[in-house]
Amino acid sequence: MASSVYEFIAEEKDDGLRIDKFLAAATDDELSRSRIQKLISDSLVSSNSAPVKANYRLRAGDVVSIEIPEASPIEAVPENIPLDIIYEDDDLLIVNKPKGMVVHPAPGHESGTLVNAVLFHCKGSLSGINGALRPGIVHRIDRDTTGSLIICKNDPAHRAIAAQLAAHSMNRVYVGITQGRLKDDSGVIHTTIGRDKNDRKKMACNVPGGRDAITHFSVIKRFPDTTYAEFKLETGRTHQIRVHMKSIGHPLLGDEVYGKPNTKYKLNGQCLHARTIGFIHPTTGEYMEFEAPIPEYMEKLLRAL
Repeated sequence: MASSVYEFIAEEKDDGLRIDKFLAAATDDELSRSRIQKLISDSLVSSNSAPVKANYRLRAGDVVSIEIPEASPIEAVPENIPLDIIYEDDDLLIVNKPKGMVVHPAPGHESGTLVNAVLFHCKGSLSGINGALRPGIVHRIDRDTTGSLIICKNDPAHRAIAAQLAAHSMNRVYVGITQGRLKDDSGVIHTTIGRDKNDRKKMACNVPGGRDAITHFSVIKRFPDTTYAEFKLETGRTHQIRVHMKSIGHPLLGDEVYGKPNTKYKLNGQCLHARTIGFIHPTTGEYMEFEAPIPEYMEKLLRAL
């Protein structure tokens, strides 16, 4: 396979800088630090024609080269993975996504995704609007978020559901457990959300180029150092609830990206569940609403709290 090789020259201001940090900036953060470190371990990064280690620190004038192999094509293939189906008809499939399942294939997650499972279940009868890697997918929830998700079986259904999402007319209600006790019984968080300028894997509030984001929250029950709360989405930005709760000082319990490290409860990812989804059916025109039962891990945690 063909690969691409890029060269950069370290300037005076780069003297003493770690090579992975230098390359992340030199590539405008298109390559993550972890991706660069993997290329280093594969001997694809050199300084002055000599392979380097991840802790190599630059000297002014160093000629740094990085070879980026051509990405292997990812193919979404049917896999016989059990689905927790809440509702199904000729147009739609509502599933209760489990914790730890990625929605669609991507580098590092080429199989075992919800798309792989849905392709097997629907035998290829899915909308194609979002391409071969995201058949039927009209909206997503994070890997460690559980709950209700709509899969569209044909293009007219996909367009109808996408239009409701764009108009913010769908009823999407989540429940989750936050760090700390929320002071207000309810409230609205209204910011913009965009890519964090310091970490491209994160989202952040009120950054240049951010998009409007609105989350309504209400307290269900307070515990000594946590709060069980309900979140209603008016918009649907990436990581919206997680970013918004961090912004008011109450990140979701277990959130390894936006929260504080937590060992007390031994959690794997954020405590967040997409409980309710309501929409106008694309064929019948009737309003339909479904609830995904609270996952066992969250029920157990609530009992413990």
